[in-house]
Amino acid sequence: MKDQLAELITLISSGCMSEDETNRLADEAAQAYADPQAFLQANPDIIYDDDFPIPLGEWMVVGSLPDTVLFQADDYQTLFEYILGSFGPDVPFVLKPKQLAKTEPLKALNRIQTQLSSLYPEKGGYVLVDFSEPLDDELQAVLVYTCDLDRVMVLAVEIGIYAAPALAALQAEQSE
Repeated sequence: MKDQLAELITLISSGCMSEDETNRLADEAAQAYADPQAFLQANPDIIYDDDFPIPLGEWMVVGSLPDTVLFQADDYQTLFEYILGSFGPDVPFVLKPKQLAKTEPLKALNRIQTQLSSLYPEKGGYVLVDFSEPLDDELQAVLVYTCDLDRVMVLAVEIGIYAAPALAALQAEQSE
């Protein structure tokens, strides 16, 4: 499982995490998945409760991803502000967060996805992917290169972490 976790973390971090960070996190998460009680005893500083809606291994992944990888917010305007911040000032964005202020969620997400798709054309752009179970915020997502999306989805299923392209998930939810 460690190798699958390392690959997933590498793909969702798009170069924001070093190989050492990725391997350390994958190792810790694999240990937490394999024997949660032993992991908690060996790491008493980890705050985890059996009432949490996700397994300890997943908690280790989600809780250890930097805010340049895992974006959490209660609305799309704020989510997009965090995404913009992760890229820094050298990456040009046409879309501005304030343009999402009074926009319904599906239109806001569509605009965000359109903007992300235009970045890094050599990788096919980015896809905003809902990732894991949001615990404190309404929205929780990662960016994945379009060319890596299929592999990320396979790894997420194999590991057991929820992942879905955000726009497609919201469209499906609203069509029900």
